[in-house]
Amino acid sequence: MAVPISSDEALERWDLLAAELGDPAIDRSRMMGRPILTRHGTMFACLNGDSVGFKLGAATPEHEGALAVPGADLFDPSGKGRPFKDWVSIPLAEAEQWLTFAQCAVMHVAGSEAESGSARGD
Repeated sequence: MAVPISSDEALERWDLLAAELGDPAIDRSRMMGRPILTRHGTMFACLNGDSVGFKLGAATPEHEGALAVPGADLFDPSGKGRPFKDWVSIPLAEAEQWLTFAQCAVMHVAGSEAESGSARGD
């Protein structure tokens, strides 16, 4: 499947989102041809066309809240009906909510990092 093309507005909002997070542990990269944000190497946000997918954790209050956003859906970057269960896609029309869910996603992956660190005895 071809990578969806993002509009200029979506790319501008993506750049703004990355800047607003202001965390030195966050890096910009690409995966499967799409712009992504990672924290310590763990992807938590992905621009897919004019929507952003956020890793929020299935069945969490943040995941449920994101699904309640108009136009939101489970994140399915393949477009083949195989969504990522922990991810929710928020459309450009609701970009004012991207920062809130990006912050939730950062907290989610940070919590996963802490859990895996304690499991290793770090």
